[in-house]
Amino acid sequence: MSTPSSADVRRYWDAHIHDLDVTSHAPGTPGFFADLDAYHFEKLHHLLRLVDFDAWRGRTVLDAGCGAGVEVVRFARGGARVIGLDLSERAIELAAKNLTAQSLTAALVVGDAESLALASESVDFVYAHGLVQYAADDRRAVAECYRVLRPGGTAIFQVYNRISWLNALSKVMRTPLEHEDAPVLRRYSAAELRALVAPFAKVELIPERFPVKSRLHKGWKGAVYNAAFVGTFNALPRAWVRRFGWHLLAVCIK
Repeated sequence: MSTPSSADVRRYWDAHIHDLDVTSHAPGTPGFFADLDAYHFEKLHHLLRLVDFDAWRGRTVLDAGCGAGVEVVRFARGGARVIGLDLSERAIELAAKNLTAQSLTAALVVGDAESLALASESVDFVYAHGLVQYAADDRRAVAECYRVLRPGGTAIFQVYNRISWLNALSKVMRTPLEHEDAPVLRRYSAAELRALVAPFAKVELIPERFPVKSRLHKGWKGAVYNAAFVGTFNALPRAWVRRFGWHLLAVCIK
């Protein structure tokens, strides 16, 4: 079986923009973007604690793998000079409409994180949430983010944790993960993520994303998950389950 290319990844994400199923509003409308933002930060509520979207005023932020621009809008509202990059032309079109709906501006680029058209040491903050695990060449994507980051700058990479509650639940319940059919979908151990970001001078790993109620899964499996599993899991002491978070975030200083 041949290794998927960036072109394979691009074709997939042009057809599978993240989280479109959570809204009944037409893509590109204000209601659509409001629903996307609400669901995104309901599911990923930890990001509002871990990422200060208002801290980059006047500085350059690269959102690599920006999708429909949910975080691009947050950074732009905070006064950052934002570059939103995505392989998918359709995602960038939606991100542009999102910015227009919010009366905000950012530089939006259809491009490959594995070959960034940016000068070395030109970016203050790289935000790569949901990029690396889907990239055709994960090491090259991280290396490019490192190259464009200024010395002392910060990068945040989020990947999927192989040893996690969701990975285990998916196998037990025989329910495929979202985007299980993507050309590339990697899961990492903490050690593998540390090895991937080894060039950085300082790295902090943070396991996150614990169960919240799902709007996407229906039927009896969805009902059992929402009614029983979410509450039971979150009632356990966090010290017992913290390492099993579905997301691993690496906060990296160059």
